[in-house]
Amino acid sequence: MNQKDVIKILKLGRFHFLGAGFFSFTAGALLAVILNTPFSWERFILGYMVLFPAHLSVSYSNDYFDVDVDKHGQPTLFTGGSGILVENPHLRPFAKKFALFLISCSVIFSLIFTIYFNVPLFFIITIIGIFLAWYYSSPPLKLSYRGWGELAMVSTGFIVPSLGYLAISGYLDLQSVIFTLPLMFYQVLFIINVEIPDMESDLNGGKRTFIVNHGRKTGFKLIGISGAISTILFMLMGLSNLYKMPDFRLVALISLLPTVMGLWSFLNRTTEKKKATQLSTHTLASLFAFIIILNVYFLTLL
Repeated sequence: MNQKDVIKILKLGRFHFLGAGFFSFTAGALLAVILNTPFSWERFILGYMVLFPAHLSVSYSNDYFDVDVDKHGQPTLFTGGSGILVENPHLRPFAKKFALFLISCSVIFSLIFTIYFNVPLFFIITIIGIFLAWYYSSPPLKLSYRGWGELAMVSTGFIVPSLGYLAISGYLDLQSVIFTLPLMFYQVLFIINVEIPDMESDLNGGKRTFIVNHGRKTGFKLIGISGAISTILFMLMGLSNLYKMPDFRLVALISLLPTVMGLWSFLNRTTEKKKATQLSTHTLASLFAFIIILNVYFLTLL
């Protein structure tokens, strides 16, 4: 393997996606601290060492199993894979082996965390997350090819912040579970926006995603509805007596970033690929902005 191949392998990792996972994990961890659990760097770092390789493995496994789909499309910042394996098929065996290596690392770190801190639920949720991530595109389940990929993606709205909360607190409670509900609806917004630019390539490659089955305009409707539900849920959390802090009314205000962009996309919904891709890209960027700003707000409360 030469230096050019190493660079391509790094690009294959699509490291910018790790930011969303990190900030979602951190939001769960910070919520545990806000709700009166002492912060621990040891627990936080070891906990994230479980998520990091598992999340990174998804880029390598998806590109490996989706190569016949990706050859029909064009990669964008958020969609279409990296395109590396389409142009460099000799790297395919490495991509699969490296994905399995990363998954092994995640399982080992999860076992260490679980034994050291005595949190069996942390290991259980880790294994569920790894299972869904691998079989999202891997046979025999190939969830994203059979119309189940969206549900697998929505589950990460619970799994990732819950791992962060568990890493700090050692348990899940009603407050932590309710916190994940609007995040799961934002995962609906995320996956539908990812699928919209790839509709033609997914169709030609045999994927039966929601967008392939129902079209872009229906997808934009779902995006608008999901965003609105997320903001409403945050507002209801703020109006309830369940949380003294954080103030989820303010979180609801922050959540208007992706929600308004999602509603704007709904109002300007189109079947035309170029314009639809632009709308999806802007909505995804606003979702990334939301999770970052949410973490900043949580940090101000410590």
